[in-house]
Amino acid sequence: MGKLERLAVFCGSSLGNDEQYETAAVGMANAMAERGIGLVYGGGNIGLMGKVAETLHVRGGAVVGVIPEKLHLPKICNKTVHDELVVVEGMHQRKAEMYRRADGFVALPGGIGTFEEILEIFTWQQLRYHSKPVALLNVAGFYDGLLAFLRHSCEAGFVKSIVMDSLLVDDNPVRLLERMEKQEVALPEKIT
Repeated sequence: MGKLERLAVFCGSSLGNDEQYETAAVGMANAMAERGIGLVYGGGNIGLMGKVAETLHVRGGAVVGVIPEKLHLPKICNKTVHDELVVVEGMHQRKAEMYRRADGFVALPGGIGTFEEILEIFTWQQLRYHSKPVALLNVAGFYDGLLAFLRHSCEAGFVKSIVMDSLLVDDNPVRLLERMEKQEVALPEKIT
């Protein structure tokens, strides 16, 4: 893969109920700042997404928010932590813009939106729409259940092991970024 210029980070618009999640969000932003990696994210200033953006912005990192018109509200975007805020029509345009601008994708803890975003981009990798790294920052075992389900899907014959092996998982942001920069996604053109 090589140098990540900009990373799409998917994570919760809430902080969650474990302090480790917030600590990990700050840790991810600090690790990105140390490596000179910019951020493209959902554009809000709340929850974990706000922590990542604010921390990276304070550290001098480039931050691009992409938010749909419907969510472009003062309670969600009430602080300036972006170098650029792109307001798009809807969620499909938001994801397309984030995916276009990112060199890699990582999910921190989050809810349904986070799951949908990371699973969609993982699907796009499987289908060879891109060959960018896809990763989970598995804070305090947050993604253990999803990983067990994906392994079950492999065992049941619905997910190929080569696809599963392309998903990077780590609980340490520095190590995860190092792995993302070293990864060469080598999935075949057609996986049947």
